[in-house]
Amino acid sequence: MNVRNATVKDVDIIYSLISRYAQLDKMLFRSKAYIFDNLQMFNVAEEDAKVVGCCALQVIWADLAEIKSLAVDEAYQNKGIGKVLVEKAIEQAKHLGVPKVFALTLAPNFFLKNGFSVVDKKTMPMKVWSDCSKCSKQENCDEIAVELTL
Repeated sequence: MNVRNATVKDVDIIYSLISRYAQLDKMLFRSKAYIFDNLQMFNVAEEDAKVVGCCALQVIWADLAEIKSLAVDEAYQNKGIGKVLVEKAIEQAKHLGVPKVFALTLAPNFFLKNGFSVVDKKTMPMKVWSDCSKCSKQENCDEIAVELTL
C-alpha cells in the first residue's frame, strides 16, 4: 500500500468515496468544489495503483487539527488502510507543530483502537465556531468527538 498527497487526478475518486458514505448518512457530503478547494489537505491510499481510500487533515487553530473525510472503499476495508491514513494525518499534524488532533465520527471504536479518547464536543469551540455552525446536522448531531494529544 502507498499513501501519498492527493492530486487533481484523484478528485473524482475522493468525491466518489465520500459520496458513497454520505449517501449512507455515515459521513458529511463534500462537493467536488470543496475537494478541489481543499485538495492540499487530502492524502490517498493506493493498492495496486488504485486509489482505495482518502483522508484529510485540516488545521483548525494553533493547538488543534481535525482528521476528516476518512473513507475506504468497502472492498478494501479491514486491511489497515484507514489506520495508515490516520497515521499519515497524525504525522502531518506533528510536522506542522499541532499538539492535538480530533475527529467527529460515527465509528468511535476505530479511533479508540488507535489511541484516541472520547471527548465532549463542547471542548472544541474553534471547531464549533468554524464548521459546526454551517452543518445541516447542527441541531441533531450524532457524531462523537474523539481526540489524540500528540
